[in-house]
Amino acid sequence: MARALELAQHASADGDVPVGAVVLDADGRAIAEGRNERELTGDPTGHAEVVALRRAAASTGSWNLSGCTLVVTLEPCVMCAGAILQARIDRVVFAAWDDKAGAAGSMYDLLRDRRLPYRVEVIGGVAEQAASAQLQAFFTARR
Repeated sequence: MARALELAQHASADGDVPVGAVVLDADGRAIAEGRNERELTGDPTGHAEVVALRRAAASTGSWNLSGCTLVVTLEPCVMCAGAILQARIDRVVFAAWDDKAGAAGSMYDLLRDRRLPYRVEVIGGVAEQAASAQLQAFFTARR
């Protein structure tokens, strides 16, 4: 989570919402990372999770990231939850809950929806205070 928080800070410095993500393989080694890049690239799908998943797929040579864990500083949104499910990520560990757009237990719970053919283990609230402080500082500066 420490690396994800560093990546989030880099996103903030470039004017993007401070969210960072790291993909770990089954042995716990980082194989890819990403940060929000929407403002930087003008790409509406440039969320940290999607960027990290794309890089992990390129790193492994496969879209199937079964056995991997995604560590992210903010609860994934609906778009990111869909990408996580499509990539077959086994576990998502996130810091701050997103009561406005979260899809891993707050607004929605897509990652654990029993109607879907694939479910993800979700661990939320890891380093929540640090991630929340980054987000608050970012949005306070924008207002």
